[in-house]
Amino acid sequence: MKLVLSMVLIIASLTLLNVAESWEEAAATGGGGGVIQVGGKVLCQDCTEGWNEWVSGQKPIEGCTVSVTCMDNRKRIIYYGRDQTDKAGEFVVTINKYIHGKQVKPESCFTRLVSSPDPVCNIPTDFAGGKSGVKLGRPTMVYRDTIKHVLGPFYYTTPMCDEPDTNDDDNSYGKGKNY
Repeated sequence: MKLVLSMVLIIASLTLLNVAESWEEAAATGGGGGVIQVGGKVLCQDCTEGWNEWVSGQKPIEGCTVSVTCMDNRKRIIYYGRDQTDKAGEFVVTINKYIHGKQVKPESCFTRLVSSPDPVCNIPTDFAGGKSGVKLGRPTMVYRDTIKHVLGPFYYTTPMCDEPDTNDDDNSYGKGKNY
């Protein structure tokens, strides 16, 4: 009886050990780890129109490039991905939760505008953080192995609407000299 009991305990412990090892391997390789989806919309906002058109007349831009960059704990890039917008101006970037055995933390990722193919509406704005980049915050949806963040909308504008940067901090003329 003792022999049977000891055999059952050995088999149970080996099974448990095998399950634990396969769990760690799945997490390290990204298998079954799930995904993080980052989506949003890119629009053109033209200030040369009247007030009503400016406020509610945004047009989606097809072919804009939007990027997502994720960093690890040591501020090294572990993921860079990008997507182009469709006819509705929408983009979706899908990121595995585990990359090279490291867990991607959504709060260490940021999204920004990269380029616009529109010949007129191609100046990025910082409405909703598109120009400087926006960090991912609280997810919009969490379902099973998917975490979804919906951002934006991000905006491009025309060169006529772009406000010049008047900060003296960026002006290299006379920097460090006292006149």
